[in-house]
Amino acid sequence: MAIQRVVSKQAKTQVLLQSEELRGYVPETIIYTRQTLRSMLDQHGMLYIKPDSGTFGNGVIKVEQLSNKLGYRFQSGTKIRTYKSFDSLFTGLEQVRPKRRYLVQKGIQLLKHHKRRFDLRVMVQQNLSGQWESTGIIGRLSHPSKIVTNYHSGGTITPFETLMSSHMNADAQAKYLEKLRRIGVKTAIQLSVRYPNLKEIGLDVAVDTDLKPWILEVNTMPDPYIFRRLSDKGIFQRMRRYAAAYSPKRVVK
Repeated sequence: MAIQRVVSKQAKTQVLLQSEELRGYVPETIIYTRQTLRSMLDQHGMLYIKPDSGTFGNGVIKVEQLSNKLGYRFQSGTKIRTYKSFDSLFTGLEQVRPKRRYLVQKGIQLLKHHKRRFDLRVMVQQNLSGQWESTGIIGRLSHPSKIVTNYHSGGTITPFETLMSSHMNADAQAKYLEKLRRIGVKTAIQLSVRYPNLKEIGLDVAVDTDLKPWILEVNTMPDPYIFRRLSDKGIFQRMRRYAAAYSPKRVVK
């Protein structure tokens, strides 16, 4: 049986919102329109708009209302554009935004490491007993001049402990890792109710300045290669063993 893939970010978000436990970890995410963009900006001040389907952070745009409501700006790639009115902002966005279904998501103020934003990838797989298991957690440090953290967009793969060392001590880190593992397993269980043939997922988790984790999105074809960069080689080897059991074609060298 083929591994199930779910392309739509919004479809996965709607399934997660059905869980009372997970709902609090999901930032508000709705379909992009002129009206929803304006209302979300008024409410949150900073947003990300992104394709409903897509990978590697392609097409993600950060949109902000300037302080004292003196205008707006957005960043796409490394380019930043500033506008005096919402109308001109929206026109500018429509000129650069790919013409496909987009989402508007509440912006999260990410923690930083050496003045660079970072987020986390939580890998969750079905183990050899058919149970969900969080098999790896790794950090992704953003390119200094970009808004996305993805390795394919210039981000730097960095151990969790390195990124969190200036934010919490070793004991707190261990507890936080366990919390992320639980969230990962709960997310997989919730999604598999709607999509029963899932075998693996990758959660993109933001940690805000209050140390709260947020599930930005869930990838049903996560890239395991980034975990080869960890010093503990057993993590990646376990991922390979599990992948070989549920999908021989998914085995990576």
